[in-house]
Amino acid sequence: MHPRIEDYALIGDEQTAALVGTDGSVDWLCLPRFDSAACFAKLLGDEDNGHWRIAPKGAERCTRRAYRRDTLVLDTEWETAGGAVRVTDFMPQRDRAPDLVRVVEGLRGEVTVHSALRLRFDYGSVVPWMRRTDGHRVAVAGPDAAWLRSEPEVPTWGHDYATHSEFTVAAGEKVAFVLTWHPSHEPRPAQIDPYEALRHSVADWRAWAARCRYDGPYRDAVVRSLITLKALTYKPTGGIVAAPTTSLPEEPGGVRNWDYRYCWLRDSTLTLGALLAAGYLEEAEAWRDWLLRAVAGSPADLQIMYGLAGERRLPEFELPWLSGFDESTPVRIGNDAVNQLQLDVFGEVMDTLSLARKAGLPNKPQMWQLERSLMRFLRTVWRQPDEGLWEVRGGRRHFVHSKVMVWVAADRAVRTMEQHPELEGDLEEWRALREEVHREVCERGYDPERNTFTQSYGSRELDAALLFIPRVGFLPPDDPRVLGTIEAIAKELTRGGLVRRYSTEDPVDGLPGSEGTFLVCSFWLADALHMTGRTEEAEELFARLVGLANDVGLLAEEYDPVAGRQLGNFPQAFSHIGLVHTALALFGDERAG
Repeated sequence: MHPRIEDYALIGDEQTAALVGTDGSVDWLCLPRFDSAACFAKLLGDEDNGHWRIAPKGAERCTRRAYRRDTLVLDTEWETAGGAVRVTDFMPQRDRAPDLVRVVEGLRGEVTVHSALRLRFDYGSVVPWMRRTDGHRVAVAGPDAAWLRSEPEVPTWGHDYATHSEFTVAAGEKVAFVLTWHPSHEPRPAQIDPYEALRHSVADWRAWAARCRYDGPYRDAVVRSLITLKALTYKPTGGIVAAPTTSLPEEPGGVRNWDYRYCWLRDSTLTLGALLAAGYLEEAEAWRDWLLRAVAGSPADLQIMYGLAGERRLPEFELPWLSGFDESTPVRIGNDAVNQLQLDVFGEVMDTLSLARKAGLPNKPQMWQLERSLMRFLRTVWRQPDEGLWEVRGGRRHFVHSKVMVWVAADRAVRTMEQHPELEGDLEEWRALREEVHREVCERGYDPERNTFTQSYGSRELDAALLFIPRVGFLPPDDPRVLGTIEAIAKELTRGGLVRRYSTEDPVDGLPGSEGTFLVCSFWLADALHMTGRTEEAEELFARLVGLANDVGLLAEEYDPVAGRQLGNFPQAFSHIGLVHTALALFGDERAG
């Protein structure tokens, strides 16, 4: 039986991440960065594409698993006829080289444990040369090298292009495996003490989690979401990837498979707001600074996403040798959406910088210069159709959400100048732009017959992004047009009580097939219900959404309420940002923006 997306748990070191299944197999790991080629790609293929399984001999799924409280350290346990055993998986904060540590511990009786390591570099396509040296195993192929060692040493042999180990542990006995990667042309990195690394990892994560200032209902879910966002942060730059995976399908067996191992500007305001409201000012500042570096340059070259360090070239191509998750092809690397025009990103950048300024983050001298430059360019392009928030591939349209975010850009520029009169800018011109965009959206993006805003000018379709209209201040929550839009989305755009992005019956996205409900859109609906006084409904929806997380508290991008399974890349930063924001809005002090 093929694993489900929710069968996986996440471990990582804030530079890359691995997915560990309920069967004890690490099926996805890219080294040395989130966007590097995978050395374990079974997630998108089969065992021959690379994985590392440690489990009791002959056992299948684990008996139970859980993160250690307020950490990213995963404990997986099996009960067998002969006893019980635990495997603890984590990736310690790296000094220079990334390490994957797996500690096997006997809990009761005696258990025979088997380890099977299949390293396959370059997304499962390259079988490395494996040799033994100083009692350790080293794999080399092209630019990649990886070392495997155990403490204490256990019987290890090669078979069928894999490295196997088998040993017995009794109660209280431990065996630690360490897999270390480095560029093959460099000398072997210094060895870490796996047990000391485990103690440090637990202490470091708990100290970080203790900084969370939210103390309301569902605190465990909020902290788990914040830990997940921290794990998806590329520490050297402060950038946050949308997900650590590529090509996990939005429809099983379908073609809606995308690479999410990059940083999207669309997430910026919500990310910053969630981090600030939860008390993580250092991370918020790092994200703001990443944003400033990434978008530096000509506003005409502003992209909707960037690489971990702000890289601009993210060419999309396919890997034909991978069969895809649950036979969902193609498997894509890179993302051509990077070349799209999405007008909403101007509003998101302006809103993010406005929020950063309001929150008191240290000012950057180039911030206002950048904002003025963005506004000058936006005036020349805002009337154009674009691909919109959802990066459709069915042609450009005048998306209402895009125009609303143009209004946000103008509004934040005006408000900044009103609050900081010492700044220079085209205040009256921006006020005029704000009024013009507002008038046009209300005239061309609103359907008076149905009392709802629509996805695009002249369309009758709905879009979950319309839920942002009251959130960003375009109209007040009690405006009849806002109330009508919320009601229309709740009635027409939901499936099993959860919200879809838009109707896939309309070929707006240019793709065949359908997709699941979007989890972050369902959080947006909960926010909108709360803003309009329907707080009890909002709390009920929020409770249901939290309940959709898997056994270790992780959410993918989408959920299929009919099949009862998660869909899309996993875990998804946007989904966890939505959870944090909605919890703060419902139960916190409403500082999430």
